[in-house]
Amino acid sequence: MTNKNSYRDILKTTSLFSGVQILGVLISIAKSKLAAILIGPAGIGIVGVLNSTLNVIIGFSKLGLDVSAVKEISALKGHDEAKVEKIINVLRRLCWITGILGALITIVLSSWLSQLAFGNASHTVSFMLLSLAVLFNQLTVGNLAILQGLRKLKKLAKASLWGSFGSLLVIVPLYYYYGISGIVPAIISISILTYFFSWFFSKKQIVKHPKLSLKDTLNQGKSMMKLGFVLSLGSLATIITIYGIQIFITNKGGIDEVGFYNAAFIIINAYVGVIFTAMSKDYFPRLSSVVNEQETMLKVVNQQAYVAVLLLTPIIVIFLAFIPTIISLLFSKEFMPIIGILTFGILATLFKAVSWSMGFILIAKGDSKLYITTEVGFNLLLLIMSVFGYVYGGLTGVGISYLAYYIIYLIGVKIITKSKYIFTFENEFYKILLVCLILCLGAFMAIHFNNLYLKYGLLFVIIVSSSIFSIHRLDKKTDLIATIKQKFKRN
Repeated sequence: MTNKNSYRDILKTTSLFSGVQILGVLISIAKSKLAAILIGPAGIGIVGVLNSTLNVIIGFSKLGLDVSAVKEISALKGHDEAKVEKIINVLRRLCWITGILGALITIVLSSWLSQLAFGNASHTVSFMLLSLAVLFNQLTVGNLAILQGLRKLKKLAKASLWGSFGSLLVIVPLYYYYGISGIVPAIISISILTYFFSWFFSKKQIVKHPKLSLKDTLNQGKSMMKLGFVLSLGSLATIITIYGIQIFITNKGGIDEVGFYNAAFIIINAYVGVIFTAMSKDYFPRLSSVVNEQETMLKVVNQQAYVAVLLLTPIIVIFLAFIPTIISLLFSKEFMPIIGILTFGILATLFKAVSWSMGFILIAKGDSKLYITTEVGFNLLLLIMSVFGYVYGGLTGVGISYLAYYIIYLIGVKIITKSKYIFTFENEFYKILLVCLILCLGAFMAIHFNNLYLKYGLLFVIIVSSSIFSIHRLDKKTDLIATIKQKFKRN
């Protein structure tokens, strides 16, 4: 495959998921706005704490099957289809077993979870009911892993989009009629709907085999679970870190304050982070299939980082320029305290894109010990930095810590991948990154000018410059403009 075709494939996949994400963003705008109006910051805070608690349980119970299954399926796809079918069959059985296990853990620990998350036992029944969400989430994980491993990306995107749309239909009546009391039914209903769409779009990929006994399932899924368990420890570090930050903010600043924190990261992860969705859905299986071919692996990582940085830069600049307007649009003026955390958090995504491009090498290589060590170590650093940031600077301090963390993380991952895997970025990438960094920092400085004419004049120039620069560079690699012109001619 030529370099241009490789870049085109990355851009095509990113565009697919970005397009879905844009529709998802419009749905999320409606969801966020309705949630802000109907349940307020306190309600959003409760949703965030409940979901984070469930994510910790799910992180433990799913045994990393969402990652290990994708790796095994993508590595064998096109080489041993019979084995792929067997892996899919085993995966589905394992998801039922781990899902039921996770649901039982939630029920047994419900009182303790309520005490941990909210400081009292008032949410015990809520956690017992949410055991259903744990089960359906795990079943969804299996279906989506099948689609991702087989690189059925259009179906994966459709499952995601319909899941988002279904969640909107669920929360509107529940939040409207029941307010905060509708949060738990909404989480359960959303998990069931999301499972249904994941099943619907993956059912054709599921081949019926003779039923496996529990012993056979565990024996045949041993390698998948072994790798998955090790990788899950790393992802759990991230989940627990986020949870720890939320619990600290809840205890230190109250449920409204954690609602602001969650709202900020909804924007950072859902709206600015469209590129990361494509990276996690397509890049990982693509990298896994070539990770043992050194030269090809280097090209794939460089290409992904190149495209990610160019696509992210105009998005970051636009968000920096219109943060107050975006907050009003997505939530309400009541959420203006998140301006500080958003400003620094959005800027951090540029460094996150580069570090993620390299970080996936560790997972694709299956280097479990190194992966766990780096994930646990760096997440502990993030937790400590976020706590200090909040203590000394409130939510804005958390945003500053988040930015500083991703700069440190980028340097750390670069040192690790260079020494362990002889990974290097091409000189062309460094030039691109420098220009993109200058543009983002320029926008960051411009938003602090008091003179409105100077402020928005500079921001206009930077937005136009970043857009032209990104389009020009992407066009050199993919013939983007010519491709768009051809499509218009056909129509």
